[in-house]
Amino acid sequence: MRDAVRVKHYSYSTEKTYVYWIRRFILFHDKRHPNEMSTPEVTQFLTHLAVTEHVAATTQNQALNAIVFLYRVVLQQELVGINAVRAKKSRYLPTVLTPDEVQQVIFYLYGVYKLVGQLLYGRGLRLSEGLQLRVKDIDFAQQQLVIRDTKDQESRVTMLPNRVIEPLQAHLQTVRQLHQQDLDRGYGSVYLPFALERKYPHADRGLDLAVCVSC
Repeated sequence: MRDAVRVKHYSYSTEKTYVYWIRRFILFHDKRHPNEMSTPEVTQFLTHLAVTEHVAATTQNQALNAIVFLYRVVLQQELVGINAVRAKKSRYLPTVLTPDEVQQVIFYLYGVYKLVGQLLYGRGLRLSEGLQLRVKDIDFAQQQLVIRDTKDQESRVTMLPNRVIEPLQAHLQTVRQLHQQDLDRGYGSVYLPFALERKYPHADRGLDLAVCVSC
């Protein structure tokens, strides 16, 4: 399952989500192999999520997408006629903070939490995008950020807010020192996706690649 997800170049968060739901699906049916199950078992599991666990519609859809991926891509079987009870979509309106309220929240943050909060709000980044920023993604000269491994697997460039440049540079200097100390102790490596670890054997410990903004 993991290999199939990685061949499709899905994000790491999608991989974890898919594996989680497949595990739940198998455990729900007393560890039966998916090859021994089909549409009735999938329908039963999805109905259980909606009726017994009262999951949100988006959560049930996540489970359905993971199971369909397993059968279609990994097992090369088509699931036909899934007629599970569908979870109800939420009708709650989202709470949207005003600019002043956001500034009050950021005011009470400190250190790396404040930097990440300012980047998320100032540039409209997803949480995962902000936490995965690396040194090589930051261009101080042109005041740009390169956002990689997005939800749609398409990189994009956005502007770097002026007010975070100086504190971000100071933070990265501190992180570089800590990273070097970790390397001296035999640690300090990071996860590299797909075949990059084989292509660049030492890149996982390189300062420019390994140091994350949120470290």
